[in-house]
Amino acid sequence: MKNFVEELRWRGMVHDIMPGTEEQLNKEMTAAYIGFDPTSDSLHIGSLVPIIILVHLQKSGHKPFALVGGATGMIGDPSGKSDERNLLDEAALEKNVEGIKRVLSRFLDFNDTSANAPVLVNNYDWMKEFSFIGFVRDVGKRITVNYMMAKDSVKKRLTGEAGSGMSFTEFTYQLIQGYDFYHLHKEYNCLLQLGGSDQWGNITTGTELVRRMNDEGAKAYAMTCPLITKADGSKFGKSEGGNVWLDADKTSVYKFYQFWLNTTDADAEKYIKIFTFLPKEEVEAIIAEHVQAPHLRVLQKRLAAEVTTFVHGAESLEDAVKKSEFVFSNYTREDLQGLDEEFFTDIFGEFFVKAISLGDLSVETDIINILADQTGIFPSRGEARKALAANAVAINKVKITDAFQLTSSDALLGKFILVSFGKKKNFVIPVEE
Repeated sequence: MKNFVEELRWRGMVHDIMPGTEEQLNKEMTAAYIGFDPTSDSLHIGSLVPIIILVHLQKSGHKPFALVGGATGMIGDPSGKSDERNLLDEAALEKNVEGIKRVLSRFLDFNDTSANAPVLVNNYDWMKEFSFIGFVRDVGKRITVNYMMAKDSVKKRLTGEAGSGMSFTEFTYQLIQGYDFYHLHKEYNCLLQLGGSDQWGNITTGTELVRRMNDEGAKAYAMTCPLITKADGSKFGKSEGGNVWLDADKTSVYKFYQFWLNTTDADAEKYIKIFTFLPKEEVEAIIAEHVQAPHLRVLQKRLAAEVTTFVHGAESLEDAVKKSEFVFSNYTREDLQGLDEEFFTDIFGEFFVKAISLGDLSVETDIINILADQTGIFPSRGEARKALAANAVAINKVKITDAFQLTSSDALLGKFILVSFGKKKNFVIPVEE
């Protein structure tokens, strides 16, 4: 068996660990679980950390459980939140649960039959028959209000440090999550709960419930990983377009690849340890090579390749690399005309501006009017004239002047016009019939 804790430790993925946890994991195959709240019908890259931890767990010879919170999702986890969550209706929740199961199944083989095969569970399956009175008697009796109020997630909300108080609904969240641990402990001999550092309070409530609802001497352990941040302290996992998702229909593979490729040197050095399965010696060699020639971005390229392959597969990585190479090449109008629509919208989709009609291209419409008044590419007609006079504007990679007349032949694929301003600014004008 591989030392699971040691593997995570050198990668910077251990924050808190309960005494005895490492010894238990080194002694025998141990079942451990991580919960995933169904707040959406997919998962974003912030959820890659717990997914990767479960994969490491199995690679180390242990048995991973992925818990989808069909029941806890009805309540909302107050940890790290300043305000009460809006409750999801049953249909939305069911859709989200199925979506998360589908994503998790891409990384963990729940049809595996080996001794340490991953298991997928939904806490709604054991919580749905619980009556309120039954839960209060059997579970609520075991944990004092004093104990629950001592948790940071509760204290901050009750003292007004974060938000405006807490409902009884969210106050019970830690009890329900704690009961999940008890249930998995009883039914599957699950001895360890894993999660992010913001979950420490909920996780330790679970270890307490396991001990108090079982015979004396019941074992339960806890371990958390740090919350991932950028080197500048800002939130990890978002791009200019919002969350970076693990589903290609929410975040294209090209944009996913670009997210990792565009990380800073400091972040890439940290992320390659956390988000890849490369061994320590290889990681150190890549970092050393990058230090010698940072401009080659060896570190970012390897990070982007490894994570994209893990999430989307080798074939999708090839497509993303091809698109990236095109973007950074000296492509011409002829090259643009040779693209298909999916390729074009994937690499230029974030640059779309207000559409114009095909009729605007069939009459003598002033180019300045289109660039300023109709699309807003330039804030004023004066700014547009100034840019054109400086020879800084191109249509489909061909420099133009204020005498240029757009025609339907300028619409790439019959529906797009690429406007470039300077070397780095791109805008796409959609053309509608």
